[in-house]
Amino acid sequence: MKESGTATELDLALVHALQIRPRATWADLAPSLGVAAVTLARRWERLTERGLAWLSAVPGPAFSHTRCTAFVLVGCRPAARERLADRITELSEAVTVELTTPGGADLLLDVLAPDLAALHRFVDERLARLPGVTGVECLFATSLYTEGSRWRLGSLDSAQLSELGRPVTADRGTAPSVAALDDIDRELLGLLALDGRVALAELAQSAGTSAATVRRRLGRLTRSGMVAFRCDVAPPLVGLPVPVTFRCRAPAKDVNALHRTLATLPGCRLVAAVTGTANVLATYWLRDIGAVQHRETVMCERLPSLEITDRVIGVRTVKRMGHLLDAAGCRTGTRAIQVW
Repeated sequence: MKESGTATELDLALVHALQIRPRATWADLAPSLGVAAVTLARRWERLTERGLAWLSAVPGPAFSHTRCTAFVLVGCRPAARERLADRITELSEAVTVELTTPGGADLLLDVLAPDLAALHRFVDERLARLPGVTGVECLFATSLYTEGSRWRLGSLDSAQLSELGRPVTADRGTAPSVAALDDIDRELLGLLALDGRVALAELAQSAGTSAATVRRRLGRLTRSGMVAFRCDVAPPLVGLPVPVTFRCRAPAKDVNALHRTLATLPGCRLVAAVTGTANVLATYWLRDIGAVQHRETVMCERLPSLEITDRVIGVRTVKRMGHLLDAAGCRTGTRAIQVW
């Protein structure tokens, strides 16, 4: 079995399979991967114990329809950057905290809040007042077209993908709307934010309900787009990627169309319409720093009305969607998302 960094080909195939069918049983995945179910279970345990891969429930693309998502650029004094990042990581609203290359913003945050007022309070009364902060720019997401749960590793061949089948995703035209979540929903999501593969029976016992009820509720939440399951990886598993976020400007009439092209470019992690003069945000994981210019060229060639106004390059992520990461990007713990 060939090695890719610290991962075998089977490890990479397993992660890709879980990105497509995150809660499938090992027995369901075994035929397409060509190994026994017990082997897959052992492999996944090894990956999670080493912090190389993890799977959890996260807000889906419809989350911003009823709640608030924002991307916040924070400026700070150079000497305070590492300390400030650690301090912000402790704040539950800041679900992702990334250190960026100096010169513009020093930190890039993903912030979630139940409503606009709560988000303003967090930014103005808590974040902006932290020692060392010199500036804050808040970009509210008005539409979230794609996010990290749809990113794929690309390790499976066409036959394996066909055998796994299409994932169940929200459909903008037919997805059911979700009323206010109740205590059972929040209990389930709290557990799944820590480990997205918790068994139905265990979830049912914790929530004081039946496995059938749990299955029905999770199906409703995922089909609506309010919740997604996301299998993430640490850089050592796949080689160190360069995360780059392009801030772009486009005519309002073009935004709903151009996102389709942006989302299909390799390595896409996020495409969102945001407030401000640079009204489109697109994040990619690229193989190296030299690929940044190439990606920018492709974007401009394919989308003539798109103007790239800034590039924010990530140096290190200390927290990703509630999961705490070490200097190598491996998961060391979790502060579960509580915004539901």
